[in-house]
Amino acid sequence: MTDVNNRKTSKILAIVAICAAVAAGGIGVATAPVWANAAPQSESSTPARNVSGLAAPVVKAVELGVTPTDGSKDVNPAVAPSVKAVNGVLKDVVLAPAAGGAPVSGTITADGSTWSTMDPLEFNTEYNYSFTIVDKAGRENKKSQTFTTVDKANEADAAVFPKDGTTVGSGQPIEIVFSEPVLNKEAIEKAVTVTASSGQPVAWRWYSDQRVRIRPETFWASGSQITVHLKLFGLDFGKGMIGNFDSKTTFKAGPQRVAVVDDITKTMNVYFDGQLVRTAPVTLGDAEWLSPTGYAVIMEQERHSRFNAGSIGLKPGDKGYYPPLTVEYANRLTSSGVYVHQALESAWGAVGRVNVSHGCVGLLPEDAAWFFNNMKSGDLVQTLNTGAPAVEALEGYGDWNIPWAQYAKR
Repeated sequence: MTDVNNRKTSKILAIVAICAAVAAGGIGVATAPVWANAAPQSESSTPARNVSGLAAPVVKAVELGVTPTDGSKDVNPAVAPSVKAVNGVLKDVVLAPAAGGAPVSGTITADGSTWSTMDPLEFNTEYNYSFTIVDKAGRENKKSQTFTTVDKANEADAAVFPKDGTTVGSGQPIEIVFSEPVLNKEAIEKAVTVTASSGQPVAWRWYSDQRVRIRPETFWASGSQITVHLKLFGLDFGKGMIGNFDSKTTFKAGPQRVAVVDDITKTMNVYFDGQLVRTAPVTLGDAEWLSPTGYAVIMEQERHSRFNAGSIGLKPGDKGYYPPLTVEYANRLTSSGVYVHQALESAWGAVGRVNVSHGCVGLLPEDAAWFFNNMKSGDLVQTLNTGAPAVEALEGYGDWNIPWAQYAKR
């Protein structure tokens, strides 16, 4: 036991002597025990650690999240680009078209960790990202990335009728025509809001993948203001077609003007906001060219309009053919050529008595002039008791002939 104790005592004294010598500067680091090596240098001069000491932690690597990712193709221009640094901060972030042009404006968060922009990008454009990331040791690392937005061939546009700032008749449905087929109809309906100052709810009816109409249950309230807000930019229509714009259209509905034409009485009664304002005799389509029934909307008005029998499929020699002629006070009701207009002079004797037209509503000159000057595009003509089917929806604006419970359709 004595020898063992002596050996322990000798080892302790040796260590004390070494420690004393190091403290006094007599023995250098090279002769110190391996577990007593000098502390690593500070992070200020080496990338290894951030504070001096035997167990100094390593600086965490900066994690980077960039949207869109480097090298991305066919990027949606509404992608909302952003750069986010975890365990570090950002500075000098620039996003700009590679071919030149103004940088995209953006903002950076107060802690410097995230840069983002809500500004829309251009179609068919290569963009360069450049930015500097700074880790928690203060070291800087410059980076650059690129991405390219979707080609212009993938742009999807839309046109709205009525046009912004116009006043139309209370029977005018809203129509949106898309430049590309819409496969994602539910998304489009959510992205488009229709509000009326009258508070009237509306329904959508899709007639094709590119055409939709929107109307309330009854005619627009007299004097109401209707706003159509399209938020289509960046919206995927389907098959990679991307909406290229947002817009807001506001129009006003005039008084509720409705002309009711009855084939039994051969009369037209015109109502403004429910009040009878004029009664006039008419002639309608004869037995071979029955005037369509139901509601039609005045599509356009022409003081003088050229009529051609060829437009309704007639050629010289056919029964009912007539040479090209000009009619006065023409108010178009259907695409196929049904009008309210001044009857030809040769037909004046038939007005109010018998039907002699090819489906049009013929009026005497004074009544035709009054109708033209007091009724407007978007106003309604309702025809009764001719025995013909109702005006089809796409034969103009026959939307009002579809029952409300059946109107909404995708």
